[in-house]
Formats: sequence, C-alpha cells, structure tokens
Amino acid sequence: MTTGVRRRMGVEERRQQLIGVALELFSRRSPDEVSIDEIASRAGISRPLVYHYFPGKLSLYEAALRRASEDLASRFVEPHEGPLGSRLRRVMSRFFDFVDAHGPGFSALMRGGPAVGSSTTNALVDSVRQAAYEQVLAHMGVAEPVPARLELVVRSWISLVESTALIWLDGRRIPREELETQLVQDFAALAAVAAARDAELAALLRGLLAKEPGDGPFTDLAARLIALASP
Repeated sequence: MTTGVRRRMGVEERRQQLIGVALELFSRRSPDEVSIDEIASRAGISRPLVYHYFPGKLSLYEAALRRASEDLASRFVEPHEGPLGSRLRRVMSRFFDFVDAHGPGFSALMRGGPAVGSSTTNALVDSVRQAAYEQVLAHMGVAEPVPARLELVVRSWISLVESTALIWLDGRRIPREELETQLVQDFAALAAVAAARDAELAALLRGLLAKEPGDGPFTDLAARLIALASP
C-alpha cells in the first residue's frame, strides 16, 4: 500500500495554477459570481494562501485576463498561404472556439467585468485588438504606413467581430458556422465599399480577389449580391 505525497509547488508554479483555476471558473460564470474561497477550494489550498500569491481578487482576475488575452490574440495568427478568404475563415473558426468555450470570460474581457476602469484591463483589450489588426494587415501584405481607409476598414471589422460575438453569446440564435462565414464576407463588403473611393485600396483588393477560388467566401458573397440585385 502506497501513500500519496502531495508535491509542494514553487511560487511561479502555484501562481500559474491559480490563474488556470480562476480562468476556468471565469469561463463558466461571470467573475462577479466567483469567490476567492471557491478558487482556493478548487486549487486545494487555503484562502489566506491565495492572498499570499495575489493581493486580491482583482489582481488574480487581471492575471487570468492576461492569459486569456494572449490566447485570444494568438487565434488571429495564421500562415500567410492560400486565399485571404480561407485564411480569415480559419481565423474566425479559432476565434469562435474561444468565444464558445469562454463565454462569460470573453464577455468580461471585452466589457470590463469587475475591473471596469482598470487601466490594466483596458490595456489587455487594446492589445488583443492591436494584435488582430496587425495580423489582418499582414495577411493582406500591407506594411506601414497603412492607407487611412484601409485602417478604418480593418479596425471597424475587428469591432464588428467583437460586438457580433457578444450578441451571439446571448442565445446563440444563428448557427456558428454561418456567422463565421458572414463575418468574413462582412470584411470583404467593408473593403469593397472603401475601395470604391480609393484607387490604391481598389488595386490591392483586386489582387487579393484574383486569388480567391470559385467556392470561397468572397466569391459566394459576390454571387449572393448579384442574385439579390437581379429582378
């Protein structure tokens, strides 16, 4: 008969464990509904020991958000190979994997949760948006300086993706796969409207569209719009 011996964790290992536990709980419920006692119990330690590693719930919450924001930002990373529409479709699939699995945590990250007004929380949200912005531009093959209308298109689309995901979480009334494709097509539509007023952007968009397959999301959008305009 053997007796299990609990291994003592180092400081950083324990901190990472507590962040993981907090993130898991925040993924299922609003952070306001999760207590330090619950986090301590799930981690198998006492409440005072949690405060030994984090001065308060806010600091633990922000550490969990930092890990979540890094994970979310990584969802926009995609090899620069193949048609843009297909790449963005895979990005949206990974993005909604996160949203689906971390509903309350995603809402808290984007809306501020109990850390409303926290400069740390706001900075984390901005870092996700900036990472997404830079990745989309990289997919389009655009370097600094970014044309003003293109910057507006990309940043507006990122805001649209965020707000759409938050609305979708409230009931999930539209099939997720349809919504992911729709958001990719929304990007094409925003870019097309801007390109109609910008020759440089129009040339860039024509080059990207020339590489799109017949069954890609951008081509599908064009077919649907033509059908809509037909009498």
